[in-house]
Amino acid sequence: MATAAKNLSSYDATQIPDASELTFGIVVSDWNATITHALYEGCVQTLLQHGAKQENLHVIQVPGSFELPIGARMLASAQKVDALIAIGCVIKGETRHNEYINQAVAQGLTQLSLMTGKPCIFGLLTPEDEQQARDRAGGKHGNKGVEAAITAIRMAALGRNLQQPTTGIGFSDR
Repeated sequence: MATAAKNLSSYDATQIPDASELTFGIVVSDWNATITHALYEGCVQTLLQHGAKQENLHVIQVPGSFELPIGARMLASAQKVDALIAIGCVIKGETRHNEYINQAVAQGLTQLSLMTGKPCIFGLLTPEDEQQARDRAGGKHGNKGVEAAITAIRMAALGRNLQQPTTGIGFSDR
């Protein structure tokens, strides 16, 4: 579904796992700070609302969105986390620069997720213009930071649940 038809802050809170035992790493880009800090606020409020403890939120800032994957890698090396959330905003300009940055961030976070086995959540806005960014950072389309936090909680809980010993898959020991 296109973002224009969806509020990024809408979800069924009853379907979200408890985050009280989970630990999160949050990497925030300083570039487009008005937007990224609004995304960060939405993210943190949502994590706390679902039980995450402030002391279990490890936050760093990086200069721009291109640095999000390496910032996430550095944070994952320094802190034990259940999930990483990368928050940034790359507004389309007059060149194709945004395409290269967005693709590099997506690939970097995907590689990091696969390398570490920890979910790396893509909280990067890729709008056409500043108004679209504002609309997705607490404006008429909600806040992508909320969406990133919900995704992080769900994936972190999934990872924890899969680490629990299972009793088998239907086979008998007889």
